Amino acid sequence: MAGGAPVLEDGSILSRLDRGLLKLERFFALIAGLGVLSLMFLAVRSVGGRVFFNAPLSGYVDWIMQLMPLIAILAVSFAQRDGTHIRMDLVVGFLRGRALWFFELISILMILVLMIFLLWGSWAHFDRSFDFNAPMWSRDSTIDIGLPIWPAKLLVPVAFFVICLRLCIQAWGYGRALVLGLENPVAVPMVQDAAAQAAAEAETLSEKG
Repeated sequence: MAGGAPVLEDGSILSRLDRGLLKLERFFALIAGLGVLSLMFLAVRSVGGRVFFNAPLSGYVDWIMQLMPLIAILAVSFAQRDGTHIRMDLVVGFLRGRALWFFELISILMILVLMIFLLWGSWAHFDRSFDFNAPMWSRDSTIDIGLPIWPAKLLVPVAFFVICLRLCIQAWGYGRALVLGLENPVAVPMVQDAAAQAAAEAETLSEKG
């Protein structure tokens, strides 16, 4: 599924938690977007300085290293919330009811286990880099202009922690749907077929037009 899927809401605790986390995810997505914009400005400054002034941006690669975790990871939870990650629906698309919620729950739990290990490992990676007693609180730095690397390393476990929270909410949503036999559960992306996705995209375009 490449397009976004609708996420239903109601007044339940689960839905309120979903909407509360969504505010944080939207903020992180905004920061990631600003990071992409900053990378574009850095590229223009570096290339323009080299061409017109023979003075490229000092530490261009170092700044890219700092921005890459922000761009690549910070908005992942936002995409997970509404199902905009690319995934294979060849089998899941044919399932309905409890069978669908069961397979979705299993997949979410497997991802959650993986993310917990990644969170643990990324925090240990940050902890090896951070030191209150070191200059700029960093045991390591970039090669060119000596930027401390720990801020970029800290972004990774922070983003992974938010993803784990999102996965816990979705596991709760799928588990609740499985137990209660719900047709339209809240706080999880609803699976749409190709026709429904096309209709939703056409409606969005018509509203923008």
